[in-house]
Amino acid sequence: MDAEFWHERWRENRIAFHQDRVNPLLERHHHRLLPGTPDRGEKPVVLVPLCGKSQDMWWLRERGWHVLGVELSEIAVRDFLAERGCAAAPETDGPFTRYAADDIELLVGDVFDLTPERLTGVDAVYDRAALVALPPDLRRRYVEHMATALPERPRTLLITFEYPQHEFDGPPFSISPDAVDALYAGARTVERVESVDALRAEAGLAARGASALTEHAFLLTGTRS
Repeated sequence: MDAEFWHERWRENRIAFHQDRVNPLLERHHHRLLPGTPDRGEKPVVLVPLCGKSQDMWWLRERGWHVLGVELSEIAVRDFLAERGCAAAPETDGPFTRYAADDIELLVGDVFDLTPERLTGVDAVYDRAALVALPPDLRRRYVEHMATALPERPRTLLITFEYPQHEFDGPPFSISPDAVDALYAGARTVERVESVDALRAEAGLAARGASALTEHAFLLTGTRS
């Protein structure tokens, strides 16, 4: 699975993974991302990797966050801005193309090009679409890269799906709580905050053959001792 896979999906509008609603687990657990208030006198910054054109970003913005999204497809970024009537001109920002308007900052490019310098000031991470989009061979690389790019280990709200992986090919891929624990062992403290039966809510995945589907929300904090 390479960049062209995702570019083709967006060009052909094969984006069944896109949700037209705010994720309920985000609504119930977003407060866990920022237990206090940043003391630098600015809005807190939340990083949304592989953000697509998620409704969740605007929802977070409306609750006082400055949203920094990273997305491979420029089509997704332009659609997101157009659907909200945001005027933003593209600017070159290192290896990225940057669009910024109304406390939404979107970087078009490869998440593996993120650096600690580019992510200075990030207070939290919301990962609903990144980890589950990656096959196993890239998943470990992603976790290790984000640990390097975010050395201060900001709080992360991570959402995954779990289903019988043999029933259909991802993405999204099935990632169990045990798999999350293994991926972040020694790097983050993992707390599972909620698990819900999502088969009815995710009709697209049911149509692809999933006989059971659980959505898990995890809070990642600190560094394991």
